Amino acid sequence: MPASVNKADLIGNVGRDPEIRTFANGDRVANFSVATSESWKDKATGDRKEKTQWHNVSVLNQPLVDIVERFVRKGDKIYVSGMVEYQKYVDKSTGQERISTQIVLRPYRGEICLMGGAQQQREGSAGATPSRAPANLDLDDEIPF
Repeated sequence: MPASVNKADLIGNVGRDPEIRTFANGDRVANFSVATSESWKDKATGDRKEKTQWHNVSVLNQPLVDIVERFVRKGDKIYVSGMVEYQKYVDKSTGQERISTQIVLRPYRGEICLMGGAQQQREGSAGATPSRAPANLDLDDEIPF
């Protein structure tokens, strides 16, 4: 059993098209955001409430960068599994130190699953329909096995 675990699993919608950048050594990184939401009924008022959290995702796993670049777009439903990492930086406008939280998918760690959503709508709107055999086609009823 490992001494500790650093893992985050998200299912949500992609908030912006991925930004792909290339490092000097040729490796690439894909950055995008994922929105997760929860909703509930307020017991006091009976109104429906919703809370959305935004998560920054950085993909450093090169095969997954290729998949993100080709298939992930704003609005897509996606599952992301990676490590939670924090980065300190100085805000240029205020000079204050800030902390950024992100989900990082490193080589041999992390997982992405495309769950549909906007991607399926784009493909469906392209006019792709399943092909069917003609009604008058005479099929042999004999099964060869």
